[in-house]
Amino acid sequence: MEPRALAGDERAIEGLPIRLVIALVVGVASLSVMMNTLGGIQTLGVTELDVKPTPEVIDEASTDVTVEVVGPQGDRVANATVVATGGTATLDSVTTVRTDANGTATLSLSPSLGPNQDEGTIQFDVKPPAGGQYADERGNTDVLVVKK
Repeated sequence: MEPRALAGDERAIEGLPIRLVIALVVGVASLSVMMNTLGGIQTLGVTELDVKPTPEVIDEASTDVTVEVVGPQGDRVANATVVATGGTATLDSVTTVRTDANGTATLSLSPSLGPNQDEGTIQFDVKPPAGGQYADERGNTDVLVVKK
């Protein structure tokens, strides 16, 4: 073929739209990966909180349970609100308490178990203090309630 024959061939334009579509798809995929990476960087500064109750096993009698709100390295968090709710054990009401400067708080709990139920749990949720990089998104340590 002569070079002039290629210059006069108008079919070369047929491949252009598919190349633009491929470039667009690759660009959108790259942008999506970058946005996910940037979104993940923001959450790296958030510290997940947990609750360390003492004692971890109680019976149905009225009991004081001391809880510590701690970070991943065991550092205590002050001014966090701890909410105790019945899991598979029953509480008369939802109990809330705020941690002191040492990151500890005491709750008076009176759990009960249902008929034919030998054990149950009390669940804790944490509302982190305002202005901190704390979160409570995972499950916390529960208290086990056993039949007397």
